[in-house]
Amino acid sequence: MGGRSPGQPGLTLGVQNILLNGQLISSSSEGQGIPATNRAFLFADGIFETIRIAQGTPIFLDEHFQRLREGLKAHRIQAPLGFTPASIANDIAALLKAEGLHEGARVRMTLSRSGAGFYTPEENGLDVVMTAQAVDSVEYVLNDKGLSTDIYPEMKCTPNHLSKFKNIASNIYVQSGLWAKENGLESALIQNDRMGIIESTASNLFLVSNGVLYTPGLDSGATAGIMRAQVINLALSSGMKVYECNLTPQNLLVADEVFLTNVVQGLQWVGSYRTKRYFNTATSELVRLLNTLVRPIYKA
Repeated sequence: MGGRSPGQPGLTLGVQNILLNGQLISSSSEGQGIPATNRAFLFADGIFETIRIAQGTPIFLDEHFQRLREGLKAHRIQAPLGFTPASIANDIAALLKAEGLHEGARVRMTLSRSGAGFYTPEENGLDVVMTAQAVDSVEYVLNDKGLSTDIYPEMKCTPNHLSKFKNIASNIYVQSGLWAKENGLESALIQNDRMGIIESTASNLFLVSNGVLYTPGLDSGATAGIMRAQVINLALSSGMKVYECNLTPQNLLVADEVFLTNVVQGLQWVGSYRTKRYFNTATSELVRLLNTLVRPIYKA
């Protein structure tokens, strides 16, 4: 994997330690960090993955690894032979130990193309940066107050073969988050260029109507979320019908419940869209089922 030479200018992140290609680097180490020539920094050339940690154990690691492999292949980035779920778990363990994180945490993996070149790269190797931060609880907890949301009007997503991966180029998510904050909202909903609602700033989107679960299909431009897949499977196993389909503002107005999903926060109940208000009965039950699913993973 790519690296950096001593004394090369670097970028530091707001954490105590980072793991760069398996090497632990303290943020206080002078002259060390992510090289300023990193293609993630210069060209947003890569993908990222966020992994939930419970009592030192990565949750859904195999699913994350599968998405990483598919994402690297789609981006024409070559992973080294030693890049395996076990190698990721070992790197995570080293980083958590260095950070003193023993309970709940989130690990961000940023995977970018290594090497030189401008828009056309000269090689297709892999650089991996890991950071870790604490989260409030080991188990998933449903938010007490429902989130407020609305549709972000300024940009639209154009679906393509890379849309389902977590690409470093995240401008629409950054801008939608800023727009939500400026308008006193806790989340923003993103539409594709066909005006279908596909997801929120940092989460997949689900609606419950008459006991049936609806979510945008991946062909809409929605991210192939790890938690999205888990929730679909949990709902089906509990007897709920699940449909992947186009969602519109009208669907929001007639829904009984709306919730958002990501692997760090689990399920987040949306309380309101404009003047519409939502319940959280099915959402609460799915959180219970989710915790039942993940407990054996970290208590094994």
